[in-house]
Amino acid sequence: MKQPITILIADDDAEIADLVELHMMKEGYRCIKALDGSEAVDAILKHHIDLAILDIMMPKLNGYEVTRQIRDKHHMPIIFLSAKTSDLDKITGLVQGADDYMTKPFNPMELVARVNAQLRRSLQFSRPSAAAGKPIVEAGCVVINPEERSVLVNGNPVSLTPKEFEILHLLVSYPKKVFSTEHIFQQVWGEEYYEGNNTVMVHIRTLRKKLGDDLNKNKLIKTIWGVGYSYHG
Repeated sequence: MKQPITILIADDDAEIADLVELHMMKEGYRCIKALDGSEAVDAILKHHIDLAILDIMMPKLNGYEVTRQIRDKHHMPIIFLSAKTSDLDKITGLVQGADDYMTKPFNPMELVARVNAQLRRSLQFSRPSAAAGKPIVEAGCVVINPEERSVLVNGNPVSLTPKEFEILHLLVSYPKKVFSTEHIFQQVWGEEYYEGNNTVMVHIRTLRKKLGDDLNKNKLIKTIWGVGYSYHG
């Protein structure tokens, strides 16, 4: 029998956790709730989790620390649902390894839509046929193994979030080809792009830092002003 998709909801506000659970269960998802970061980590150790919705300001372990521990062993999508609303907070969340960031108060239906989109991408790439047989991509100093979802830069392993990996794989697969922000968003997130969406820009920024590209004046991933981004390894 097929196992239901399981979502971890970690928030020290029980009312918010219950509200999120209600809407996720309407979608047919199984939910596990945690009221602090320590409970969230325990849940991940005990259960198979397909996606995590994390608050940032939680007792015992904050959302950033929970994310770090998840990323040490897992590639599940992570969505931050936080009262921290500044652009710096959002960038920090994405740098820490989250795939998406929503601020409180939030529209539950929008959260459901984002969860569904993240799961579509995650489940697609987790199927054995999705990466099996895909060739290793090597361009300049970057080597990408799609089957292992591993990245080497100058021979050194680099840990990327699932979205960072997909963006880099797209760019490195077509060196010097310019991809628009809209195209990257549609390809990686599987959703329609809308004006004012800076998600791709933020992910490119964090990707450059992890690649050490900021030390080389963005020599690997170039910004083509008014057009998009291209890889020049």
